[in-house]
Amino acid sequence: MKEFVEYIVKNLVDHPDKVVINEVGGTHTLIIELSVEKSDIGKIIGKKGKTINAIRTLLMSVASRNGVRVNLEILEEANQEEEANQPAT
Repeated sequence: MKEFVEYIVKNLVDHPDKVVINEVGGTHTLIIELSVEKSDIGKIIGKKGKTINAIRTLLMSVASRNGVRVNLEILEEANQEEEANQPAT
């Protein structure tokens, strides 16, 4: 599944070298965490979320063949790092 998502995402973004995908698995559920360059987040989401919904639909189709549930999450690590570096007021 990870390779499937990686192939799709790397062909959509401007910075394919910055794409990071992690799989967090349970017994029947697989969570795929996607992290991309901040400037590429809009390309992954698309207008009104159509691109990310299409990726999720394809992923669910592949997952149902394998008998597992999949959840695709986009991580915004850059924003979290900036907030962590700001002093508390």
